Formats: sequence, C-alpha cells, structure tokens
Amino acid sequence: MKAVRQSAFGGPEVLELVDVPRPAPGVGEILVAVRAAGVNPTDWKHRAMAIFLGEPPYTLGWDVSGVVEAVGMGVSLFRPGDEVFGMLPYPHGAGSHAAYVTGPARAFVPKPMGLSHIEAGALPLAALTAWQALVDTAGVEPGQRVLVHAAAGGVGHVAVQIAKARGAHVVATASAAKHELVRSLGADEVIDYRTADFTRETGDLDVVLDPMGTENCLRSLDVLRPGAILVSLLPDMSGEVALKAAKSGVRSTFMLVEHDQAGMAAVADLVASGRLRVHVSGTYPLAEATRAHAEGETGHVTGKLVLTMD
Repeated sequence: MKAVRQSAFGGPEVLELVDVPRPAPGVGEILVAVRAAGVNPTDWKHRAMAIFLGEPPYTLGWDVSGVVEAVGMGVSLFRPGDEVFGMLPYPHGAGSHAAYVTGPARAFVPKPMGLSHIEAGALPLAALTAWQALVDTAGVEPGQRVLVHAAAGGVGHVAVQIAKARGAHVVATASAAKHELVRSLGADEVIDYRTADFTRETGDLDVVLDPMGTENCLRSLDVLRPGAILVSLLPDMSGEVALKAAKSGVRSTFMLVEHDQAGMAAVADLVASGRLRVHVSGTYPLAEATRAHAEGETGHVTGKLVLTMD
C-alpha cells in the first residue's frame, strides 16, 4: 500500500510517498481503507522534531475516515463495508496518512449519513480536543461565558460550535477577514486580535480555551472571574500560568486529546443534528502531503486541511 513516511526530522521535504506492507488488524482492532485523513499542527510538529514518537521512520496522521476492510478477533461493533471515522490513539497510534490503517475498534464510530469522507476525515482530532476541553474538562453549562482563542482554526472553529450547542455565550478571537465565518458558526462576540486587546474588550468569563501558549494564557487569566477555568492546549514549561492562576483564584489546566468513542459519538450526534459543521479549506492527494504540511505551517489556515486517498 502507499503511505507517507519520513526517515528523518526536517521540513515538508522529508515526507516521501512509499510502498509499505498493508497492516492486519490485531485483537480488538479494525483495518480501515482510508478515504480521507486530516492534517493537524501536531503532524508537522512531529515531522520537524522529536516529541512523543521517538526517532523516525514513521507515518504520521491521527484523523481517519474510511471503510472497514477487515476486523480482528473479538470485534463485534463493525463489519467489513461499514463507513467509520475516528481518531487513532494519541500519540503513539499515528499512521493514518496511508491507504490503510489499523486501530482499536472503540476509537471509531459510524460516519453520519450526509457527511462526506473529506468532512469526516477533518473532524476527529480537532473535535475531540474541543469536546474534551469544553465538556469533559471545563463542564460548560448554559449561560456561561466562554472565550475561544484562534476561533477560525481547526480546534477553534469546532469549539465555538460545541460551546454554543452547550448553551454558552461565546466570545471569539480571530483576524478580521475571518469574522464572518466565526459569527456564522455561532459566536456572539468576535474580537480582532490584530487590532484590539481582548483583555479590554471582554471579561467576567467562566471558561477560556487557549491553543496559543504561555503568553496568551497569562493574559487570558485577566478576563476570568474567580472560580473560572483556563484550558490550555500547550504546556506552560515556565510554571507562570499556574502560579498566576492560583493567585487569581482561577483553575488552569493543560490537556492532550485522547481517543474516545463516547466523545466521537457525541460529535457525530452534533453533526447529524446540524449543530456542528467542519470547514475544510483545502484538500490534497496523499502524494502531495508535503504541500499540505507547508500550507499548514503558514499559521493562517482557516479550519482544516485534508489528505485524500483517491
């Protein structure tokens, strides 16, 4: 089968389309013929440096949408021919940027009818991150005020919709050119981070979701009420955020996404009910993964990029 592999760390040019053996599903696993797979910031970060996966060679990719090709021993949830989508176990289950991939059966759920494989392939990692941050970690409730930073990005544009579906008042930051999109997703207030200081534009918030890192987290603490929560998607190695949060009477936490069938089922329900849609700004055939990585690393992608396995 075809797969995008790398044998060294570096820029997009280290990615190669190669022939590798097709995997076989193990106990409790399914083999999926991949139709589409999202490309996420964690992909180009792992391509460029040692993080969780050790030394190359390896194939990246955690998002999957496709068709079950075979099932392993003990799998009762799916059978060959089922259309599924899900996220491979993060971080060590990478490998979806290939024609076929194996993963735990319970990392997947049925793909909603009406959702294309491209759309489904874009959702899992971003949607699970947003769901686990806002619902499982922050426990967003109706009437709460939620700030989503980078609201036009992969996680952000999904987070806006999840927070709105939970009944929250959503404040979002995004560049001016993306305000129309963010408002269409349900944001009640949108702040242009390039021309306005969000700490002066909003306040008395219950939840902040921050994918930007330490500096933005420190500033975000200033707009949270006592007892509120800041959920960061990047670690604060300095310890400054936790220290300031404690002094402010605010909870701060860092989280990594986990594969989660219940979360995926909740995401699928939101899609099926029309309360969640994914914005795909670009698709690339598997052979052009280098182009997808290069575009992603510009930092200006709206929504998601997707590799297709035509």
